[in-house]
Amino acid sequence: MSQNGSIERHLYAQGVSSRDDCYDFRLMRTLYHMTLDPMSRMIRIVLAEKGLPARLVELRPWEENSEFASINPAGDIPVLIDEPPTGGELSISPTTAIIEYLEEVYPSTKLHPSTAAGRAEVRRLVMWIAVKFEREVIDLTMRERVDKKLMRLGPADYDRLNQGAKALDWHLDYFDWLLEQRQWLAGEVYSFADAAAAASLSSLDYISAIDWQKCSALHEWYARMKSRPSMRPLLKDRVDGVTPPNHFDDPDF
Repeated sequence: MSQNGSIERHLYAQGVSSRDDCYDFRLMRTLYHMTLDPMSRMIRIVLAEKGLPARLVELRPWEENSEFASINPAGDIPVLIDEPPTGGELSISPTTAIIEYLEEVYPSTKLHPSTAAGRAEVRRLVMWIAVKFEREVIDLTMRERVDKKLMRLGPADYDRLNQGAKALDWHLDYFDWLLEQRQWLAGEVYSFADAAAAASLSSLDYISAIDWQKCSALHEWYARMKSRPSMRPLLKDRVDGVTPPNHFDDPDF
């Protein structure tokens, strides 16, 4: 544990147990993340979809931490530390750089479509979720209700919560409209766009922010997402002082 901030270290992997004494954790890739941070959750989903074990290091970006500052001077999360097949060690951020790196270096499970048009649509939706949805919804809802509580900054600002809730309804309508026409968010194959959307919506679902009855196509898609092995560890997440709804980890919600 670093003296420069509370860092909780734990393992997230497929086929690797914390009791596996023969596994050298010094050689594992590491993800600096925060439990309910949507883009951190997206990278966890992507790593699982690609079958890449990673050690998770829980970190609250607002806490001063010189160790993390040396890894990412920008001070934000997620950050992936990886030892690529070509050797050496890389520190990779932000989210869009991480997913493009993982797709290029670990291509056996592809999360980009095979066509240029398909990849363009995936990138459009990932940026929509990482930038527009984050600014208009996540910052005004999840961060107001959860991060502010963790930072002990007092009660949530209800004007900001109301503004975020209105924006959320509009975004959910848009996602629902897309899924009425497509099997997956960006088209006919599962992609980074699905991982990005599921990560963000799972954070909001944790705080009971979504009325799933208003968006049937999105509801059906999210049920499929919750049934994927890559999502199951995220649905077990819990944050002290914030209790999720009973349906949070139920695929048949």
